[in-house]
Amino acid sequence: MHTPNPVSLAAKLSGEPEFREIGVGPWAETHPGEPRPDDPASPGFDARFDTQLLDDGDRRNVLDRYRYWTVQAIRDDLDARGRHDFEVAVENWTHDFNIGSMVRTANAFTARRVHIVGPHKWNRKGALMTELYQHVEYHPSIDELVECWRHRIAGEIAYERAQAKAAAIRAHTIAAQTGAMQPGDAASAVDAVREATADIARADARIRELEESRIIALDIIPGAVPIETYRFPKRCLMLFGAEGPGLSQKALDLADDVVYISQFGSVRSINAGAAAAVAMHGYIAQHI
Repeated sequence: MHTPNPVSLAAKLSGEPEFREIGVGPWAETHPGEPRPDDPASPGFDARFDTQLLDDGDRRNVLDRYRYWTVQAIRDDLDARGRHDFEVAVENWTHDFNIGSMVRTANAFTARRVHIVGPHKWNRKGALMTELYQHVEYHPSIDELVECWRHRIAGEIAYERAQAKAAAIRAHTIAAQTGAMQPGDAASAVDAVREATADIARADARIRELEESRIIALDIIPGAVPIETYRFPKRCLMLFGAEGPGLSQKALDLADDVVYISQFGSVRSINAGAAAAVAMHGYIAQHI
């Protein structure tokens, strides 16, 4: 027979702590008498629900609005709601156990993408399965990551310029036709021109954001700027290194900015997973 852990046994005998139950049980228990949402014949049928979770209950580390949903449905909903404009890259040369924590934090703050630089194998324990809800990409080197990033930003700028051009053509075409329109149609045309003009302004604003995008290395080195005074650009890629050695020299060389978290104790740096959480929250605090 398995011998109970003495610490766990002492905690149980003390009467504390009494943990809250997280999640929900089987659908039949939590919604007695209600039709199952995975039943096509039910008026509340919803393809996002997972049959196995409805049978067994859902104790996953997800928000309550996602209870019983499939992994793909949750991921699609996060995309539809809109992820934030920052991306996260982690160097994986030392198989650092903090990577899982960084991925979990990236999910909590809905990073647009997570990039793993180096071997595909990494310690997923700290991620608590949150990597399933993220767009995770793998890169063989920091050079390849940065090249992909630069191309992606260039592509986004080209797309916005095409959108602005299409809106300008639409506005010009409508404006040229207004002279021959009836009064009611002319009023609608004016609204259409106004909408097209607004689309041009939105595209121009987005292009400016993309042109200001930066690759930001998080590390404590001479010349780095304190995160407390740093203004995160709307579109950015944050680079994180391993516990101990920090970022590689190549990553530091390729970054546009290097930022550090001010510290006041005796250690050189804080835990890499904690540093990533501070940086991501710093971005969120500035952009929501």
